[in-house]
Amino acid sequence: QVQLVESGGGLVQSGGSLRLSCAASVTIFDRYNMGWYRQAPGNQRELVADISSVGTPQYIGSAKGRFTISRDNALNTVYLQMNNLKPEDTAVYYCKAQHAAFSFRTYWGQGTQVTVSS
Repeated sequence: QVQLVESGGGLVQSGGSLRLSCAASVTIFDRYNMGWYRQAPGNQRELVADISSVGTPQYIGSAKGRFTISRDNALNTVYLQMNNLKPEDTAVYYCKAQHAAFSFRTYWGQGTQVTVSS
């Protein structure tokens, strides 16, 4: 059973920073594309950033220039460094793992709350 465990969420003031971590219990981590999504109350879950199995990142919308996604294959962990946080970044952040060759092997973490106060 694959498990993804997020950590690093919390309450931060506007302009502050947080680093989220997602530890994956997969056997071959570097075969997985990893992503960070978020869901605010009343909104659909949306992609924030993802990083391919070979380490290519991409960022969506307001994450560009403020967030950095990275991965450490030796630790089976993906990170999301979030800088200059804004109140509109408040959401539950979820980690997703999807096998690069077999997309049906997709797994989600339980989420971690990020709250940015103004």
